[in-house]
Amino acid sequence: MTMIQKITAAVLVLLLLLSGILWFRTVPPTAKTLRRDQVALAAAELVDESTYTIADRLSRLATTPEEQTYAASALRVADHALDLAFTTELSEVEAHPPTLNAEAAKIQERMRRSQALLDADQQRVADLTRQLGEAKGSQKDAVQDELDLAQSQLELDKDELDEANQDLTDAGGNPRQQIEALVAEHNALVKTESGHAAPPAQVGAFDNGSLGKIRDWLKVRQKDQELLDAQVSASQKVSELGQRRAKLALTLETTKGGISELAQHTKNAKNDAVAAAAPKMQHSHEDATSLLTQTRQITADQKILTLLDRRITDQRQLAGIYGQWAAAVHAEAQLLAHDLLLNALIVILILLGLIIVDKWLQRLLNNPKLDRRQVETLRTITRVSLRVVAVVVILLIAIGMPSQFGTMIGIVGAGLTVALKDFIVAFFGWLMLMGRNGIRLGDWVEINGVSGEVTELGMFHTVLLETGNWSDSGHPTGRRVTFTNSFAIEGHYFNFSTSGQWLWDQLQVVVPAGQDPYPIVDAITKQVTEVTQESSHQAEQEWSRAVPAGRGKVFSGQPGVNVKPVVGGVEISVRYLTRANERYMLRAKLYHAAVDLLGKAAPPHG
Repeated sequence: MTMIQKITAAVLVLLLLLSGILWFRTVPPTAKTLRRDQVALAAAELVDESTYTIADRLSRLATTPEEQTYAASALRVADHALDLAFTTELSEVEAHPPTLNAEAAKIQERMRRSQALLDADQQRVADLTRQLGEAKGSQKDAVQDELDLAQSQLELDKDELDEANQDLTDAGGNPRQQIEALVAEHNALVKTESGHAAPPAQVGAFDNGSLGKIRDWLKVRQKDQELLDAQVSASQKVSELGQRRAKLALTLETTKGGISELAQHTKNAKNDAVAAAAPKMQHSHEDATSLLTQTRQITADQKILTLLDRRITDQRQLAGIYGQWAAAVHAEAQLLAHDLLLNALIVILILLGLIIVDKWLQRLLNNPKLDRRQVETLRTITRVSLRVVAVVVILLIAIGMPSQFGTMIGIVGAGLTVALKDFIVAFFGWLMLMGRNGIRLGDWVEINGVSGEVTELGMFHTVLLETGNWSDSGHPTGRRVTFTNSFAIEGHYFNFSTSGQWLWDQLQVVVPAGQDPYPIVDAITKQVTEVTQESSHQAEQEWSRAVPAGRGKVFSGQPGVNVKPVVGGVEISVRYLTRANERYMLRAKLYHAAVDLLGKAAPPHG
């Protein structure tokens, strides 16, 4: 390897390693990773919204009507479970207000002062409004000024209270407002999603083939795993909520047992007669207030206990829905795998059939009575045909039949265009040859360096009867040359024929030294002019008609004479116009006349 090749290989290896590292770093997270992240996020938030998030994400994966039914049920139950979670946390905040940190305590004290100022300003505005209604004469202006000042101060106090309230929320000292904001955000999200139906699954042009089924099988397997993970997550939430419920129930039982009045009330409830005969206990105001506070606390905890029971029921229902959904998806994956195995069996049978048929044709065509060349040709055609059919069938199995008619027509048209490109170009070339500047039967033309007369002009092919070089006699060589008509578009051709097939020919005569060449020049020129006068006139007329009017171009068909000295005498060249098919005979006639003129002008031998 050269140094440049080594450097290029090293750079490619580095790029390969870099691409592999970046690919590994950008692998999308799995369902388990997402679930762990959601659990960790839920632990840091006030309300665990992962139940609805998982259901919403899985609902977007539903494709079949059965799956969409499961998705709708799961989303409905998850939404109900989230509403219960919001209610539970609000009740928890009301029953057990969180302990404020130092920053939140300062903000709450500022809120208390702002609220006191706000109440005082509201009372002052109310008093001034009443005074304004009772004022008379000039007193109204003074009261109105004080009222405007009080209203301005009231608005300022409201702004300060709102700012303090927001600061308290940011510091974590107002969980109720945070939960209410989450509820509002969730309701807006649900309202937005309910107005937009999920778009139908896009069906590709070749989704019914083996390749599409393999892709669908991988997607279904991934969906199955995500559903199983969601089922496990719901079961874990049942366990977590159960532990929370058991802890709260134990706390309630302990609290009730620690209050003698509640314990006696529970005991008396079991015996109505004793409860009716029992004397009523008298309590002081402070004891009654404390007992009332404890009773309300127990009532709030009991409500939370009931909400936890309902949340556990929802999570169990969700786990059941995910289990049924996963079973349906697993059945779909099994059906796809069954179809893929069937396609594999068909491909294997086709390949075995090709081998068997090839061997059978080989034995059948080994008949000594048949011509060997015909046998080989027939065998080759048969083998190629069978392979083409097998490849087409295997491709249809692999990619499937196109489900869209327009796509199928486009693909077939593109394939035919590529396969029949030469025939299509040849057909359009034939149309050009039929035009004004084309060729006709009997024309003398030159195509790709081959000269000859056009003997056949078909839709796809042009056949020439080859002749020698134009400076030769022009006799046919006996070979027929066939060209596809694509040369009219992709190449060029020369047509030596007009409507009268006129072309220029040349007569060359050498006058020996010692003879006067001018009388011979005059005689040959006169002879050529007389012989070609009619032809020249007809050619001039045809050429004039061929040129567009107004060009001002004048063509002359008169012979041209050129005299130049050569070794041994003077060479006389006469160019004249003749018909292509008469040029050889005319040239022979003119040479005969020139020889006679030279013989007459030659001096007698001494």
